[in-house]
Amino acid sequence: MTLWIPILLHADRLARSLYSEEGFLSPKPPFDFSKALDFLRGYPPMRDDQKIDELSLTRAVCIGGQTIVFNVRSTGLIKSPRLKYTLISDRSLTQGARDAAVDRIGFFLSLADDLEQFYRIGYGDVDFAPVLQRLYGLHQVKFLTPFESACWAVLSQRYPTGAAQRTKQAITEKFGTSLKVNGQRYVTFPEAYRLASANEQDLLAIVRNQRRTKFLSGVAKAFAETDERFLRTAKYAQVEEWLGQIRGIGEWSSKLILLRGLGRMEKIAVEKRLLKAASNVYGRGRILNQSVLDQIAEKYGSWKGYWAYYLRTASLKS
Repeated sequence: MTLWIPILLHADRLARSLYSEEGFLSPKPPFDFSKALDFLRGYPPMRDDQKIDELSLTRAVCIGGQTIVFNVRSTGLIKSPRLKYTLISDRSLTQGARDAAVDRIGFFLSLADDLEQFYRIGYGDVDFAPVLQRLYGLHQVKFLTPFESACWAVLSQRYPTGAAQRTKQAITEKFGTSLKVNGQRYVTFPEAYRLASANEQDLLAIVRNQRRTKFLSGVAKAFAETDERFLRTAKYAQVEEWLGQIRGIGEWSSKLILLRGLGRMEKIAVEKRLLKAASNVYGRGRILNQSVLDQIAEKYGSWKGYWAYYLRTASLKS
């Protein structure tokens, strides 16, 4: 579902031949943009990808080879949310590029997610209810594209987060596109087709691991040949099966991509950080095992992914 109101769209010539267009988005309430910005400030894989002001986010996306810088600013309230967006590019935007950019913003910030049922379950969970109160209005912030989440899954496998982030940033600088707006340069993570056609030796020079480099190339080729609409809308099992056929994408990586790249909440990727976060809320001084975690998660049904996201986010803020 696309939630946007294209009022007063225009194509103004900015300094140095840049073009801008504006409009508004209407998130599903409750929506607290400040909570999304707080998450982005503290999430290592995307920490260097954007500029964040008090109630404003600016970053870049590549749409069919065209670099578009978007700024999103809150102009509403948590229970009646409204976001104003501005799209900026070095050439005028076609209707297709404009629609794709607006759709990308909405998907990235999960603006269409209706949290009513999740909140109803969560407020009945005496241990979890305080987490909901702290994070009320937070919609999941995904990776900007599912492809970027897949690359992160490969880069972060058995590798320190800081080192994986530096490698991701180097890939962005080498193979992404960029645009300077108001004196600041915004760089996009490369589109799948661009990384798929990259010289493997150039990629190896950045990644410095032959196996991981081959995995990244394989992921890029697979995503370049697949329509994202299939990944968003096909049955969970179908997408999970497709991901499992990509070399280097195992069960944990598949669940991460489905959750953090596609907003598919049906299943969770269990790892040490989630166990620790859940233990902080439910453990009463002890570390939970996976069996106990699974039992608690089942109470949330198709919302267990949101439950896990709130737990992880709460642990980042604690």
